[in-house]
Amino acid sequence: MSGARRPSGVARALGRVDAAVGDAVERAVRVHHRRRLQRVGWLPALDAPASFVAPHAFSPREGNRVEVLVDGAAALPRIAAAIRAADHSVDLAGWFFSPDFELTRGPERRALSGLLRETAGRGVEVRLLAWAGAPLPLFRPGRRQVENVMAELSDGARLRLATDRRERPMHCHHEKLVIVDGRQAFVGGIDLTDLDGDRFDSGSHPLRSGTGWHDATMLTEGPVVEDVARHFGMRWWEVTGERLATPDPPKPAGDVRVQVARTVPERVYGSLPLGDFSILEAYVGALRAARTLVYLENQFLWSSEIVEILAGLLRRPPSDEFRMVVVLPAHPSTGADDTRGQLAVLSDADVDRRLLCCTLVARGNGATEAVYVHAKIGLVDGRLTSERYDRTSFSGSYGVVVAGRFTVRANGRHVVVADLKTAVRSVDFERLEALAKG
Repeated sequence: MSGARRPSGVARALGRVDAAVGDAVERAVRVHHRRRLQRVGWLPALDAPASFVAPHAFSPREGNRVEVLVDGAAALPRIAAAIRAADHSVDLAGWFFSPDFELTRGPERRALSGLLRETAGRGVEVRLLAWAGAPLPLFRPGRRQVENVMAELSDGARLRLATDRRERPMHCHHEKLVIVDGRQAFVGGIDLTDLDGDRFDSGSHPLRSGTGWHDATMLTEGPVVEDVARHFGMRWWEVTGERLATPDPPKPAGDVRVQVARTVPERVYGSLPLGDFSILEAYVGALRAARTLVYLENQFLWSSEIVEILAGLLRRPPSDEFRMVVVLPAHPSTGADDTRGQLAVLSDADVDRRLLCCTLVARGNGATEAVYVHAKIGLVDGRLTSERYDRTSFSGSYGVVVAGRFTVRANGRHVVVADLKTAVRSVDFERLEALAKG
């Protein structure tokens, strides 16, 4: 009888040892997380009850307009247009900025440096806050690389630039914000850089010379923009010592209720000595409230605490209709073993085959290539969040999430999985891309 070769007794024994060691490490990490959160008064975030509102985040705001912009070709020209139309201020925060990165393509190609210089030249206050980079040359971007970028941006320009090196060891500032005139805020996963991959890719993901890139950001208008601006203002003051003027609260712009949450580790900023772990609180509460659908797009799946909740939903579905979709890159930039282990937990829990694990590929001319999934999207029963949640959200990859109430229709692309060809029953990353080719 044909079939796959069964593992030998030695292989099975090694597998059991590996699983036992992994379980022991995971238990130790969970104990550490609980003790740390308890020490700073944030343990309720990890034990949050079922809810679509995070009680310790910014208060939910009514009267907002929200638009989800999927992939760089949809988002980046909108960001460029908003910056060009600015009247008095543009505030940017990000992981890394590339001066020559083009936010628009074709005949009207515009690079970031030229766009910001032109805007500042009109008298608009342009403030850019970047992570200072990795202090050791083990990761990109490094400190010297960021210093060179800042020197290039500041050369002959009226831009106001600052770098934030207040990070926990081995972690970074990972939020991506663009705030225009205190009236519009772009919050999401799209960096204004081509470092490690060109973010300008379309939703159809045609085959191209570089790595395909899937990402998303959220455009918000209305009262919630004040909370995003307050967060940026807090960081700007901590880094530069300059307090920004408080703008007039934005007027209502729509009918969507939106809440801002964030991750800021303790003892990083004087304004938040105990930190802020409301992204954790938002995810835990929303997942525990799930009844029909959990849809996740993420760069990583590391957190055993979050996976424990997901596995519980698979073992004890809250309804007969319940389904779970997880979209990940075929080849994560780091932490593949961590993600592989957490996928194994979900696969073991999926006794009723309610789980669909997917990756994305670009197709063209008879060839296929993996598309890097960098989006941070969580959709629970028609409610949307937009930020990464992984183990680093306990510690140092700082982010901001905007969570709003949406119908499934409002989030269109993120619940239509027709392009995600095959459920992944195996948890081998090497097979993800092949399975997705369908």
